[in-house]
Amino acid sequence: MPDTVINRSMDAIWRSESAKIIAVLTRIVRDVGLAEDLAQDALLIALEHWPQSGIPENPGAWLMTTAKRRAFDLLRRNKLRDRKYEEIGYELNTQEELDLDTALDDHVEDDLLRLIFMTCHPMLSAEARAALTLRLLGGLTTEEIAKAYLTPEPTVAARITRAKRLFSEQRVPFELPQKSELTTRLSSVLQVVYLMFNEGYSASSGDNWMRPVLCEEALRLGRILSEIIHNEPEVFGLVALMQFQAARFKARVDQAGEPILLMDQNRALWDDTLIRSGLAMLDRAEQLGGELGPYSLQAAIAACHARARTASETDWVRISELYNDLYQLTPSPIIELNHAVAVSMAHGPAIGLELVDRLLSEPALKNYHLLPSVRGDFLMKLGRLGEAKLEFERAATLAGNTREQELLLRRAAECSEDNELS
Repeated sequence: MPDTVINRSMDAIWRSESAKIIAVLTRIVRDVGLAEDLAQDALLIALEHWPQSGIPENPGAWLMTTAKRRAFDLLRRNKLRDRKYEEIGYELNTQEELDLDTALDDHVEDDLLRLIFMTCHPMLSAEARAALTLRLLGGLTTEEIAKAYLTPEPTVAARITRAKRLFSEQRVPFELPQKSELTTRLSSVLQVVYLMFNEGYSASSGDNWMRPVLCEEALRLGRILSEIIHNEPEVFGLVALMQFQAARFKARVDQAGEPILLMDQNRALWDDTLIRSGLAMLDRAEQLGGELGPYSLQAAIAACHARARTASETDWVRISELYNDLYQLTPSPIIELNHAVAVSMAHGPAIGLELVDRLLSEPALKNYHLLPSVRGDFLMKLGRLGEAKLEFERAATLAGNTREQELLLRRAAECSEDNELS
């Protein structure tokens, strides 16, 4: 097998297995930074051996076994064995007594969940949580994370280093939160995944409309959560939301990478498999009972779009009702803006414009590019093209993403062309 093929395979294996390996090692050595180093050691050993011997039948088990051998060797060398073994509840007198293929693997899912809660610990900044999660749970390199967020690599490296040092200094336990903390801590985890996906879905800056790496990693992490946590509706609601949004990827940009707005997308390109999976996840969230949370409500809105075979079949009345429910749960001027869009689609642009104009004095939206963008769209539909042109141009000056700026300027130009034709 050519080295390039092996390297690609190893990269995929590492992305798939590294989080589990780091989670198990963290339970052994009680230090997430050291656990990552030991996991990397195992990868380096694989890089030395696999090109000659070939990739083993169960590469994940091979890496896990190698990493655990390194961990136990380290504990013995540091004369920490007795204390560490006591902590994790194992009595191991000789290397032969330890079945490295199975020991400590019975609770990998629990370890993985502990690692997720650790990387998304609320004592870290949002940026540090995202970087550490992508590093330890996504298996991304510092360079890849920096590129995904358009952030200097040294900045990302410093965030990760500080986070791991803080865990060590604060002696953060490698355990699941107490019941009294679980809701708050899970909320932090879901927020990291949600923000990660959103930044990938509609990049706030840069030259590309989307950053697929962030979306893929957020969706993968969400699926891991749904496989481990079985009784929290919002976990399934968030995964459903991401799957509905991911289903549109192929239709969101043209061959040149230019954005295509939702109502203009070719719905034949939407991924039916992801839509069906999203509907199943939303059903699961609803079956768990209780009122829908913010992620489940957003998923229900996305489901309305997913069910519509054409743009004209979209149930905008239902969407406007769902946005109203979402606003009652989590009041936000951005939700009000989205509600105005839904109302305009259901009842006409004049009513939508009336709702949007109430938001013009909202401080939180002062530099939010979608406010003049939405207002320009309503004015354009009402035939007030000169005003619409100014709104689109203002929106372009506020937008940070190059592709979005170009789209808004094209819409402004269309208003000028229509003026000339009239």
